[in-house]
Amino acid sequence: MTWCFLMLAIVLEVSGTISMKLSQGFTKFWPAVSMFIFYAFSLASLTLALKKIELSIAYAVWSGLGTALIAAAGIVWFREPVSLVKMVSLGLVVIGIIGLNLSQGVH
Repeated sequence: MTWCFLMLAIVLEVSGTISMKLSQGFTKFWPAVSMFIFYAFSLASLTLALKKIELSIAYAVWSGLGTALIAAAGIVWFREPVSLVKMVSLGLVVIGIIGLNLSQGVH
């Protein structure tokens, strides 16, 4: 169940970041309000995930997958440019997350 909380925290964090972009610097009311709501629930879900998942693992997964998903959203929905360097860098983030998860069993 704790991994479900972590995945929910990631989805909510990504939603909050997309809302941040849509708020256009706090000039759009509802996206600005939703940004705060999404981030609050994201942090609450992350807190629940931390009951059983190591801090280093949970935060790396939360921030890393959130970063990768936001980059994908930027490319797909906001038409941000794609470059080889951007794609390789995102791949390295994902590889780092996998590495941290694999290290969880090694003490």
